[in-house]
This record gives sequence, C-alpha cells and structure tokens, in this order.
Amino acid sequence: MFKVKVYVTLRESVLDPQGNAVKNSLHSMEYNEVKDVRIGKYMELTIEDNTREIDVIVKEMCERLLANVVIEDYRYEVEEVVAQ
Repeated sequence: MFKVKVYVTLRESVLDPQGNAVKNSLHSMEYNEVKDVRIGKYMELTIEDNTREIDVIVKEMCERLLANVVIEDYRYEVEEVVAQ
C-alpha cells in the first residue's frame, strides 16, 4: 500500500487573486514582512498495491483530474506503507 501526498499550485505566470487577498489581509493585521502568498491544494491518497507502476498511476491521476495542467503545476511524494 502507498500513501501519496500531492501538492498543486498555480504556475508562477498565473495571477493568484486568492493569494493576493490573503497577503493584503496579513498586511492589514500588520504582518508587513509577508511579501507574497500563493494558494494551492494538498491531497493525500492511499493507493493499494497493484501491477501498475505507482508513479505512472499518480502522474496520470494528476494530469487527468487533480491538477489543471494548463495553469497549475503539481508535485507528489510516494511513501510505501508497511502493513503491521
């Protein structure tokens, strides 16, 4: 069994209005040292062992559903879970 952590963020070239709103709110709370905020998504998937390569499965899921690859980048970490 595998535990997969997927991180999805807007590409640097894409404006992030939600991140700007958070940055402005932090500034209004006098956290002026914050220079930029980018908002993203974090997902944890538990995937059972099967005959397909785990990286192939995760990449396929990210590109077909979890991330909008036109405007978002993604990265993931795979951790094998040992049954006890």
